[in-house]
Amino acid sequence: MTAPSTFGLSSEARNLHWLLTNLVEEVPGLQSVAVVSSDGLLLLSSDPGRNAEARTGAEARPTGPKGSSADLATIVSGIGSLTIGAAKLMDAGGVKQTMVAMDEGSLFVMSISDGSLLGVHGAPDCDMSVVAYHMALFVGRAGHVLTPELRSELRQSLEAKPTGSPQ
Repeated sequence: MTAPSTFGLSSEARNLHWLLTNLVEEVPGLQSVAVVSSDGLLLLSSDPGRNAEARTGAEARPTGPKGSSADLATIVSGIGSLTIGAAKLMDAGGVKQTMVAMDEGSLFVMSISDGSLLGVHGAPDCDMSVVAYHMALFVGRAGHVLTPELRSELRQSLEAKPTGSPQ
């Protein structure tokens, strides 16, 4: 994985990018990671190539593999909405985390304090307890800095076309 460019971002945004990069590098078996806002928009991604595709416009179809961060953001948003609805129906309080174990991988979704979600797609052989632990560390460190202003800056950084990039 190559680190996304953080040039021109605030120190808080650069710190979140660093936390995401650290999560991906520290935990074996992670295939894709995405931070999604409470309204379902991708804020941070472990897949900078998909970020570039998102910048090319709505008419361009993504060519990345299933499980990439853009696809993961959509799935995480949907699962987050579903589990929040289920928790309300059950009068069970807020949703802290959701885990889906599949034959060929795992999906982890963890709530961040502002309603945003951290989603991780793990390989079949990833250690689920290690993934959950490192996700909790990320959420604990990121939750207090993910302000509305920072969410807006992160969204804009995904939408902005970097200078010097090919047309």
